[in-house]
Amino acid sequence: MSSITEASGAEIIIKLLERQKISVVAGIPGGSILPLYDALGRSSLKHILVRQEQAAGFFAQGAARSTGTPAVCFATSGPGAMNLLTAVADARADSVPIVIITGQVNTECIGTDAFQEVDTFGLSFPITKHSIMVKSAAELLEAVPKAFSLAASGRPGPVLIDVPRNVQTERISFSAWPEPGEAVKGAACFRTPDSFYGKILEQAAEILAEAGKPVILAGGGCNSPDVAAGLRRLTEVFPVPVATTLMGTGCVPADNPLLLGMVGMHGSLTANKAVHDCDALLAVGTRFDDRAAGLAEEFCPRAKIIQIDIDAAEINKLLPAALSIVGDAESALPVLAHMLEEKLKGKETNSAFWLEKNKAAVISEKKKFPSPVKDFISSIPAAAGKYGIEAGNLIVTTDVGQHQMWAAQSYPVLRPRQFLTSGALGTMGFGLPAAMGAAAANPGKRVICLSGDGSIQMNIQELATLAENGFNITVIVFDNGILGMIRQQQDFSFGGRHSACIYSKAPDLLKIAGAYGIPAADADSPGWEKTAFEGSGPRFIRFRVDPEADVFPFVVPGTANIKAVKKKQ
Repeated sequence: MSSITEASGAEIIIKLLERQKISVVAGIPGGSILPLYDALGRSSLKHILVRQEQAAGFFAQGAARSTGTPAVCFATSGPGAMNLLTAVADARADSVPIVIITGQVNTECIGTDAFQEVDTFGLSFPITKHSIMVKSAAELLEAVPKAFSLAASGRPGPVLIDVPRNVQTERISFSAWPEPGEAVKGAACFRTPDSFYGKILEQAAEILAEAGKPVILAGGGCNSPDVAAGLRRLTEVFPVPVATTLMGTGCVPADNPLLLGMVGMHGSLTANKAVHDCDALLAVGTRFDDRAAGLAEEFCPRAKIIQIDIDAAEINKLLPAALSIVGDAESALPVLAHMLEEKLKGKETNSAFWLEKNKAAVISEKKKFPSPVKDFISSIPAAAGKYGIEAGNLIVTTDVGQHQMWAAQSYPVLRPRQFLTSGALGTMGFGLPAAMGAAAANPGKRVICLSGDGSIQMNIQELATLAENGFNITVIVFDNGILGMIRQQQDFSFGGRHSACIYSKAPDLLKIAGAYGIPAADADSPGWEKTAFEGSGPRFIRFRVDPEADVFPFVVPGTANIKAVKKKQ
């Protein structure tokens, strides 16, 4: 006979998180979530007290993006939940699996404009993968495991559970704990039926084998070890040029000779031209968003597009596919590789000349667009190596702006989940809290947070959280005294008329870091590498940037990728 367990709603949540093997959560307490914090304080979970709830969401993102498994954050009702929503929307846009637990006013107060009441469930619904409002403690036994399963299955994303205060204090009896929620293998809505799956991949193999100018475009859906392995196998049997999106950075190592670089607004000339000129495009885990595709009708105008995506809503949404598979790339790519291997046995591909031409173009382009910022960014792994840190053990986060694009263009990313950045939503303030989440989830690695003086000030209060927890993070801020990307777009699209992009009173960032007790140095000072990388704990480095420096190549919004601007006019 099974024993009966008695627990409060708050205790149920904490126990279920422990059963999910969650070890760290981030958040800030408030009145409507205090019962949960009381249970948290009596648990094995470590809590990271951030200074603003948005940082809790980005902290969870950093952990989830770097590991591929769901992470958790807390917020109270009203302003706490509202502060968190930007990070939730960011997670939805970039398909990041996080579980958000928010406190809510007592059920009898809902709808009465009670203190710190907002409709978190309603506000979150458009920006989550799923939102749950629980009305009883018993519902938590199903809601929490379900949240983890939904967050990780199919196209990942954020799932929010809104829990009224009285549900947290309600005590119930039950006979058994539910099993932890797990990712459902191969989950996809409207998945391509098995009866068509093989036939479509066979047709795709035929198109690729016959193509004279094939290109693989790898997006964020390829940025996992399993999919990257499938991609590697495919290019071993069918060596063709590979371009990535910003979110796909890392699925092909930077030193792979097949890699053309990134497509899009600040993509490489070689990648953008190859995609434009190709006659067959295998698009895997990418949705052809405007920053990657530019002017859609001129993205790959003569290509037969073969699209593989786990989300049926992304098929034919922006560009028409000749063939499409709704399903996970992890399963599809090995099958496609096997079919191509069989078709090409003893044969020369039609694309050998095309491949060599693009390899040469990549080598040639590396000599163009000189930039002291890019040179510095590309040298970071070597600088860390002097202090015993292997390049593969570095994780990089960025904020949003010019520094983000310089980093995407020049940092030598070697593996999936090594380069973490806010892509679709482009949220300034992402980098520092995401770095802390990555550091907490990967205690044996050093995290590099690349930020700008504009972005770092979006969540600069989190330097306190960084110092308090002693995370192994090196923050490198590119300081030019302006909102650099805004200034650049105003130069190229608005006749050089600068509006609200120049800081007339800039802080001394090194002194701010020092005030939190974080060792800090300028990148042009002797010994900066030692400050940045010797030993453990947080570090802060400032790299001064010419305010007139631009990121090239640059595709002016509304124009085709192949019409990139290569220098200041």
